[in-house]
Amino acid sequence: MPRLPRLVPVVLLGAAVLASACRKTPETEVVPDQPTEIGVDSAAIRDSIARARALEDSLRRARELEEQSMADRERMMAEAMSALLAPIYFEYDAAELSEDARATLDAKVPVLVANPGIYLRIGGHTDSRGSDEYNVALAQRRAASVRAYLAARGVDQGRLEIVSYGEERPAVTGENEGAWAQNRRAEFDLIGGELTNIGGM
Repeated sequence: MPRLPRLVPVVLLGAAVLASACRKTPETEVVPDQPTEIGVDSAAIRDSIARARALEDSLRRARELEEQSMADRERMMAEAMSALLAPIYFEYDAAELSEDARATLDAKVPVLVANPGIYLRIGGHTDSRGSDEYNVALAQRRAASVRAYLAARGVDQGRLEIVSYGEERPAVTGENEGAWAQNRRAEFDLIGGELTNIGGM
């Protein structure tokens, strides 16, 4: 058998090594990280929801109280203004204050004291009986008696202007006792300042 050249075994060995190096190694399968399961604390969630609802209820009640407070203040301010401007009435041919007239004036005092910037005009009126001159003088006395009464209770007279209208501005028309009774009066007009406090109401 003929001999193989010496070079052949070396070539075969090199080929074997080369073939081994070129052979594909199987790829390692990469497994992605699995998400870690997060523990759910249902008690904490329920507690958080309960707190959120309690806060919402608290805010709602606060809004309701604020709205109620504003409505109450508006109502009380309207009542104070009504008391401030309520007229009073006199007996026939009299400038003295009746018990009802005093009660009406007493309701004005705390409003006037609490609102020192307010100025009032007190208008004296009479019914249609009597002469014009007599009725002007009587209406003046009526307005003056009102001012004196309020001043005696702490209201500065400088805030109380008086004017006599006599029989010139009847509240109602008619020549009967019902009409006359409503025309024998003192009326009040706000001529300066504004109502900001409700006084003792």
